Amino acid sequence: MFRGVTQLSLDAKGRLAIPARYRDELMSTCSGHLIVTVDPSKCLLIYPYPAWEPIEQKLNSLSSFSPASRNLQRLMVGSASDVEMDAAGRILLSPSLRQFADLSKDVVLVGQGTKFELWNETQWNLQIEIALAFKDGDMPPELEGFSL
Repeated sequence: MFRGVTQLSLDAKGRLAIPARYRDELMSTCSGHLIVTVDPSKCLLIYPYPAWEPIEQKLNSLSSFSPASRNLQRLMVGSASDVEMDAAGRILLSPSLRQFADLSKDVVLVGQGTKFELWNETQWNLQIEIALAFKDGDMPPELEGFSL
């Protein structure tokens, strides 16, 4: 289970060092084999390979006659990239993926249960501001009655 927010830096080659607290789990569940793809919200999604497989199958099973489904297939499956953690626990992000999410040096890795989101630090801070701006009646209906 991946959770928490970690501020990181990409190196000059576009490599991301996966935080040490996640490395053992990633090595045991997928031998460091990860899938990086794009998200419509302009961040990158990082999945252990076994967690990505059913998502890819579901995306590929959508009707290719639906323009919305086809666009989502093109975006997420078409942009998916296989990456391997190196001995230092780093993954190399392709220039096209970095460009999509506007990633340069300062990035934020956000654990989301079975996957990670990787954000440009400025965009992440904007997302937090949006999340904190709930107004009366803006809470999603599925959260009504939810208590922390």
